[in-house]
Amino acid sequence: PTGSFCTHQIAAQHRAIECDAHGTLLMTDPVRILVTGATGFIGAALVPVLRARGHEVVPAARDEDWGSRVAGCGAVVHLANIAHASADAAMLHSVNVDGTRRLAEHAAEAGARRFVYLSSIKAAAPDDIYGESKLAAEATLAEVHGLEPVILRPPLVYGPGVRANFLALMGAIDRGLPLPFARIRNRRSLIYVGNLADAIVCCIEAAAAAGRTYGLSDGAPVSTPDLCRALGKALGRPARMLALAPALLELAPPMKRLTRSLEVDDAPIRRELGWTPPFTFEEGLRATAQWYRTRERAPGG
Repeated sequence: PTGSFCTHQIAAQHRAIECDAHGTLLMTDPVRILVTGATGFIGAALVPVLRARGHEVVPAARDEDWGSRVAGCGAVVHLANIAHASADAAMLHSVNVDGTRRLAEHAAEAGARRFVYLSSIKAAAPDDIYGESKLAAEATLAEVHGLEPVILRPPLVYGPGVRANFLALMGAIDRGLPLPFARIRNRRSLIYVGNLADAIVCCIEAAAAAGRTYGLSDGAPVSTPDLCRALGKALGRPARMLALAPALLELAPPMKRLTRSLEVDDAPIRRELGWTPPFTFEEGLRATAQWYRTRERAPGG
């Protein structure tokens, strides 16, 4: 889904990881890694980076038999969860919580020690059933003996292949539509999919990551108006914004993500593992804009 541009760009620009501040690596040799959700937005960015590092990837979709796929793997990266709150509570619990527990148990039985789970910043203080399901999934990992779980809590992830609100925002800016964000003074963290992929690889390889939970981000948070301006620059379009009262925007629930602040503290992963994002915020937006233009030119784009 992210297309050849994204995978080739990340594989080509990915630097050697110096991810363990303590001077030791969990895996000094290539290892076999099960990646669930390998063909999704994040998985398609992660797989070429893992292969560039010399690891063997066992890709798995959400509806596959993970128990049989994990045999012979030394590590697991679990991406295949329901990633939105529109599903009902039973479905979220079945896939995100029960599915994660079963995979963790299979991994432990197969001897795969390192288990990287892609959670969400919403698990830090859940305010909906999606966040609650992610927090519950995190808790299940601590109950499985024999694992070295690493939990990652990213904020909004953007990059080639992005969908939903971020793609809609890009489309609105590209078409010159006025956006009602001029008076918003919030601070929101984001992470480029290439930086997230790099952090996942770091957490597979770094011995010090075992048992830790990390927030992730590109760096300094940005306001929604600044994000719109930066997207406009990457797209070669001016971002047109109107000065509506924030209180009016709050009346529309979908707007709350764009009006409120959500900052992620990524100091622990930088300090403990020596991780730094290989791509700047501007580089991430340029890659996303280039993918967007390629998508427009493609048949049916």
